[in-house]
Amino acid sequence: MIFHTFTETRLRNFTKSVFLKMGCSPSDADLATDVLIRSDLRGIDSHGVARLSGYIRLWEKERINATPNIRIVHETPTTATIDGDAGLGLVVAPFAMKIAIEKAETYGSGWVAVKNSNHFGIAGYHALMAVEKDMIGISMTNASPLVAPTYANERLLGTNPMCYAFPAGKYPPVVVDMATAAAANGKLEIAQRANQPIPDGWAQDKDGNGTTDPNALKNGGSLLPLGSDKDHGSHKGYGLSATVDILTAVLSGANYGPWVPPFVAFLEPSANPVGEGLGHFLGAMRIDGFRPAKDFKDHLDNWIERFQSAKTVDPDKKVIIPGEPEYTFEQERKVSGIPLVEPVVNDLNELADKLRIPRI
Repeated sequence: MIFHTFTETRLRNFTKSVFLKMGCSPSDADLATDVLIRSDLRGIDSHGVARLSGYIRLWEKERINATPNIRIVHETPTTATIDGDAGLGLVVAPFAMKIAIEKAETYGSGWVAVKNSNHFGIAGYHALMAVEKDMIGISMTNASPLVAPTYANERLLGTNPMCYAFPAGKYPPVVVDMATAAAANGKLEIAQRANQPIPDGWAQDKDGNGTTDPNALKNGGSLLPLGSDKDHGSHKGYGLSATVDILTAVLSGANYGPWVPPFVAFLEPSANPVGEGLGHFLGAMRIDGFRPAKDFKDHLDNWIERFQSAKTVDPDKKVIIPGEPEYTFEQERKVSGIPLVEPVVNDLNELADKLRIPRI
């Protein structure tokens, strides 16, 4: 596989120029760019600039509003529901998290449900906004229906990621950011570009049989829930995914289950939607609402150190603290640059030619 490495600044400038061509305001273009670049910096390549063409195609189909009127449509002192006006989820979700944080600053916690939005990038970006304020951040979204519930041979749920982020003291935050499917669809896309098989347990074919074909979804198959099958706990992954779908969409008034609009532009949204757009759910909790923030962070540092020192089966491996690999990637890539596989670079250059902006 051929990689090309780009500086963070170069990728930021290119990405912002794409969002400006879409018609986003300079501030929204900066924010959307930051969400995508942070994903690439943190090593989550499936959700970074590789997604740019997908957003453009949805905008061209008039399924993304580049200048949304994002507004609160229902509110209590500690909760709110937001209508994203079909805006970029990369912009709508941070707007919602800011409201959750503001409510938490006043009342101890804030909870915001979002409807009428689009793909919001990595869940970790939004949860980490709360961490910067000495709060616990929670972020989740529903997504295109690609996952078959346990025992099903029908796509009814998205990969439906959820993230919990906790501030530590002398260590990086603990960030539990994961899809509730056995694997995110972006990982299949990476395998497709590399022409490599996917691991057992990620997907099933159109007949419901397990497969290692990275093109299984394109050929009518489906992703599997976290756990892969009932014997390995897929009912738990299905339950987590259902929780995300209910909190993000049934609660907000967004589409849920098989009615969630697809991220790919060549598939049309349901002709009979049950809600509006995609749904998100954001939360922020002040740590000092439970105990002094310093005490919590000191003890989380102790928690981290104890888990790092755990006895392992393989002496060459150590227990990984959630969020640690992404933090390491971010520190390294800020210095050495961000690698992109050649098919992504080619795709971005084709996009640049179409939009009449300088190539990457």
